[in-house]
Amino acid sequence: MSETPHSTPPRTGSAEAADTAGAAATGPGKATSPGDAAAPDRHPARLLGPAEVRRLADKLGVSPTKKLGQNFVIDPNTIRRIVRAGDVTADDVVVEVGPGLGSLTLGLLDVARRVVAVEIDPVLAAALPDTLAEFAPGIAAGEVEFELVHSDALRVAELPGPPPTALVANLPYNVAVPVLLHMLERFPSIERTLIMVQAEVADRLAAEPGGRVYGVPSVKARWYADVKRAGSIGRSVFWPAPNVDSGLVRLDRRAVPPTTRAERRDVFAAVDAAFAQRRKTLRSALSGWAGSPAAAEQALTAAGINPGARGETLTVEEFARLAEHRPERETADGSRTKEHPPPKRGANRSEDTP
Repeated sequence: MSETPHSTPPRTGSAEAADTAGAAATGPGKATSPGDAAAPDRHPARLLGPAEVRRLADKLGVSPTKKLGQNFVIDPNTIRRIVRAGDVTADDVVVEVGPGLGSLTLGLLDVARRVVAVEIDPVLAAALPDTLAEFAPGIAAGEVEFELVHSDALRVAELPGPPPTALVANLPYNVAVPVLLHMLERFPSIERTLIMVQAEVADRLAAEPGGRVYGVPSVKARWYADVKRAGSIGRSVFWPAPNVDSGLVRLDRRAVPPTTRAERRDVFAAVDAAFAQRRKTLRSALSGWAGSPAAAEQALTAAGINPGARGETLTVEEFARLAEHRPERETADGSRTKEHPPPKRGANRSEDTP
């Protein structure tokens, strides 16, 4: 899908006045003012409640789709909590993936200097600027900037305007890990990330070496950042309510990636191979990656890693060290390379870096 940036159009003074008056309305099913979350000297945005979300969805003829993993947040307090957990400030340029109807976008616009939203759904992308014009008077007043990119986030190679300093998003469960890794790789200016994902995904991202759910996402995320769980989110704050709970994950960019002579893609290839058959010892699991069990053992020993260990015990630094010792193989033209055919993967293809 092509990338099409859109800026929110100017609004009339009467429309802004209507928004300001409406910001005082509170209570169940009504849009609410973010209150203490708003930046000083800024017209507060009105956050979407259950009634607003359903009204917007009905107006657009939108039914949340399982294919796109859509579940819209209908609780303003959850939005405030996400913005606070991301430490978003008035100096931040925030990129949001999957803004949907604009619930989180409005919370971000209340605090950040600039928000760039990436939306793949054509109907939602077309409607979002009008929604923000209605609920976020700070845009028309020139207090905050907003820009929309209509694209698949996995295909975004650049963003309009200044480089983003933060990524804050409610990521669809079916593409959460690939999108996260893609954005961290493509935009090294992102210093902080706060994502809401399915609880199981949150646990895997934040898992430590040796844990039961430590795996490919855990290791690859740590190549870029320090990762921790930032809280749990119940099902009732979404429409429609999902069948699982959600979790918040905070990632703070590392000053530098792990020190290694190996390229990132070579480190990630070692990670993929080690977890493709996670119940096997590394000597066996890495036999295809190295060329043979004996070659895998030699590489592991050279890297100071026990060949009888399993992938879930290794840190990202150990995987980086291992990648340096991958055996070379002879190509068809007689040259030598460390490139090998990709390992066969199990069912967890979504863990791969795009």
